[in-house]
Amino acid sequence: MDCFTVSIVSGVIMRQRLWRMILQMSFFFGLFQAAMPFIGWICTKHFSKYIEAYDHWIAFGLLVIIGGNMIRESFLPAEEHHFNPAHLKTQLTLAFATSIDALAIGISFACTGYRTLASMTVPLICIGLTSLAFGIVGNLLGVRFGESISKRLCPELFGGIILILIGLKILASHLLGL
Repeated sequence: MDCFTVSIVSGVIMRQRLWRMILQMSFFFGLFQAAMPFIGWICTKHFSKYIEAYDHWIAFGLLVIIGGNMIRESFLPAEEHHFNPAHLKTQLTLAFATSIDALAIGISFACTGYRTLASMTVPLICIGLTSLAFGIVGNLLGVRFGESISKRLCPELFGGIILILIGLKILASHLLGL
């Protein structure tokens, strides 16, 4: 759902169907959402206590930094805006930030009986394909409704607030067990 929300915000900001950007961003979301549980599963024996202790703080920090920059840019003239979902660096940062908490899913896979890579294949493919599809649909919805939203709200301000809220949700879910 984090990927879906970020994709909607990206579509609102872009306001046009840039298929290369949409597919690339969605691919990265799918890849990272599938890779993080795999990494968590692999690292469970050696690093799980370290990963679980900090993954939510890393995701929160990245999303607050990105969201804060978007909010700051929303008050600058349009020609000074630097947040661009079409940039590869932005896409990779968003994919990482929204998927880092999925490391815990890999740890839970290891603890609930997934012992072989073969047993992990179907769940990881489902996670990746679902995230890819949500990325595409989210971007298209953002583009579709972006014009009406951007007339009422500044997309960068709206997007920055949403990213910070996603970061807070990740942090609260880990700290409060929500």
